Amino acid sequence: MTIHPSLAQPSTPPQHPTHGFWRPLPPPPPPPPTVRPSPPRRRSPTPPSRSRTPPSLPGVMDNLHFRRPQRLHLHQKVINLCALSVILFVSAFPTASAEIKNMRIVDDSRPMILFEQFGFNQGGDATVSVKRVSWKSLSRRQDVPFQPGLMGFVLIRQAAYDRVDNESRYTAGGYCPLSSRYVHVLFTFQALGSAFAYNGSVSIAESDEYSLLFSNCQSGFLVSMDVHTEMYNVRDGGEKDFLPIGQIPLPKLYFVFSLVYAAFLLAWVAVCVQQRPTVDKIHMIMGALLLFKALKLVCAAEDMSFVRQTGTPHGWDIVFYIFGFLKGVTLFTVIVLIGTGWSFLKPYLQEREKKVLMVVIPLQVVENIASIIIGESGPAERDWLTWNQIFLLVDIICCCAVFFPIIWSIRSLREASKTDGKAARNLAKLTLFRHFYVVVVGYLYFTRIVISAVAALLNYRQRWVSTALVEGASLAFYVFVFYNFQPVERNPYLFIHDEEEAAAARELENDEEFEL
Repeated sequence: MTIHPSLAQPSTPPQHPTHGFWRPLPPPPPPPPTVRPSPPRRRSPTPPSRSRTPPSLPGVMDNLHFRRPQRLHLHQKVINLCALSVILFVSAFPTASAEIKNMRIVDDSRPMILFEQFGFNQGGDATVSVKRVSWKSLSRRQDVPFQPGLMGFVLIRQAAYDRVDNESRYTAGGYCPLSSRYVHVLFTFQALGSAFAYNGSVSIAESDEYSLLFSNCQSGFLVSMDVHTEMYNVRDGGEKDFLPIGQIPLPKLYFVFSLVYAAFLLAWVAVCVQQRPTVDKIHMIMGALLLFKALKLVCAAEDMSFVRQTGTPHGWDIVFYIFGFLKGVTLFTVIVLIGTGWSFLKPYLQEREKKVLMVVIPLQVVENIASIIIGESGPAERDWLTWNQIFLLVDIICCCAVFFPIIWSIRSLREASKTDGKAARNLAKLTLFRHFYVVVVGYLYFTRIVISAVAALLNYRQRWVSTALVEGASLAFYVFVFYNFQPVERNPYLFIHDEEEAAAARELENDEEFEL
């Protein structure tokens, strides 16, 4: 049996707060459900020890929309409030590319489990299939009843999160999301057949970003099940589009940037060939960085193209993670080596600079492992939020670690300018490293902090804009670094005319300490 309830948002808006409390209006009459016929399925009587006999379709909808669930204990309301807060926090993180997903839930007691977030057009479709459903009580008492109507899958619009949160705070007694008028119930465990399986599908009546959640309003029961989800929009020709509407431009965007970096790499190779006598090892590593960046973007474009057409990446995600790891390690290595002045200012690394590399490279391994787990598991995993926090923490540590070599180089140049008599040359180097420090700080701050704020403000249809801003900022950063540290026969930062020495010496004497 396949259920297609209407997903139109309630037409009555919530009232403004009165004396600090929000009181919702009585729920409007529910719109008639749209039922799409599905192949008939044989059903045998349901064992009384596991669940009730599935009622007819009108009975399910009447129970869900008009009957209050049994009053829950006070601690259950607190648990549901905490769970809803976690869901709201998790929704701020970008989830993996929407695709056909299979998930196994084992002995899970979470009140709410977020499975997917997807930007739908009108006429899109969300399908949820469950099988091998089982539950068990945490209580040692044998007479604890199981109520299948208090467990089920729901769809919630992004715009309704605040309303659901408000409703959960001011609803007397125990709160269950399945009874909310802002939540669209796909099905509950009352609809399970004798095989303890169900296949539900819903057609989207109004375009918006929706979240698919499983709600467990019985805190004393553990649930196990296999969950299969498919979310997609429908193109004009009737073809399925498995990318959210806000990510549809991304395959072309990634492909265009991959061509730009490929041209960048060819130009860099040409410069290195022309300036072969002045090419150092650092320039070879910088070329490898461009290569890994271009290959990563190509794999990202192919990955999302296959996901859009078929719902699965066809192995491109594995290659994407490989080149993403190589690009991340190479990028931070280049920043650290340039910050130390290795290869073009000095042929060796000091012990403290080697320690920075020995910290950054393993952290990049951990960061990429966290990235893979986040991208492949999805928010339904119990430790998904923990891996997000690990990813952010490791990324912050790496960003802070790369600043130390630049600071050390700036201080060394200031001290050397007072003793070696090469004021102009040291002033030029000092200016370059100051600019490099400012650009690195700006780049890391923009791509980590500013972009997160921008993404939170963007409409679900413009989610691709944040990716475009990140790639544009990365390209500008690469251009600055490669231009200023390119192999040049008489680098203006290393070869200074004698007449500039006196002016530079006076400037260094008047120069105040560079604030870091």
